[in-house]
Amino acid sequence: MASVPTALKGLAATCAVAVILAFSPLTRSQDTPQSGGKSAKAPQVGPAQDHIYPEPVDYWKTTGTVPAKPRKTGGPAPRHDISGVWDPGEVGIQIFGAGAMPADGKPEHVLPFTAAGREAMNRNKPNGGNAGFVPAENNDPVFICDPQGLPREDLYELRTTQIYQMPQKIIMLYTFGRVWRVIWLDGRELPKDPEPRWYGYSVGKWVDDSTLVVESNGLDERTWIDRAGRPHSANLRVEERFHRVDHDHMELSVTINDAQMYTKPWVALDKMRFELQPDDFDVREFICSPSEYQEYNKSVGDPASRK
Repeated sequence: MASVPTALKGLAATCAVAVILAFSPLTRSQDTPQSGGKSAKAPQVGPAQDHIYPEPVDYWKTTGTVPAKPRKTGGPAPRHDISGVWDPGEVGIQIFGAGAMPADGKPEHVLPFTAAGREAMNRNKPNGGNAGFVPAENNDPVFICDPQGLPREDLYELRTTQIYQMPQKIIMLYTFGRVWRVIWLDGRELPKDPEPRWYGYSVGKWVDDSTLVVESNGLDERTWIDRAGRPHSANLRVEERFHRVDHDHMELSVTINDAQMYTKPWVALDKMRFELQPDDFDVREFICSPSEYQEYNKSVGDPASRK
């Protein structure tokens, strides 16, 4: 692809981030005007990620054709149960990288790369974080509609998540890409030499009445860890801790452990809070469309890159 003249890179990068947040086919499905004729808030560019998009709206019920069903609120967390429809609000978007470790240039957020990790990071050209490559230079695999994979499903565009729990397994249904994964609860171990998968292999164990710890491996190294382009190897291990604080609230923490890329484990999410939604809440589509992305590049991305 044609490169951007050096003198224009800084300005173009800033403009590109702004237009991507506003018009990208990966995000615009959530920007539909809300009920009552009110439009969604305009995106804001900056580290304050919790004021970028409006709270999710149940568009099915706003038609008035489906009455809302009352649900139990308050009270203690049920034992060994994280099932339900959960939403983290705007903080789940994480445009600038993993929520607890954004790529914002602050010393405390500099990751402990190995030499191999730094080399892999330099090959990635993310549009998010403080790197800010323009669309024509960006090589984010998600922007060509490759699957996000794990752990990025937790660390970018984490929207309303539906969790179905059975005795032997938990099914996680994610809004972004309309994908699902299985967390096994039947006591099996992770595979020793797994065939790589986009979402890997996951096993869970209850460590107390309200905390489920999930370990995952076998993750395809073509995926990035987050929007900031952090890399991982085939040896990546991901730990997720789902802690149900009470009946209506749950927290998610995510730890990255990849000795090939990082000199020590690091925390990507630290108790990201979810709120329980009604059982009849209608979750909208949020799908990457290659044809829409091609049109986006033609009308927005390429002009922003001065291509």
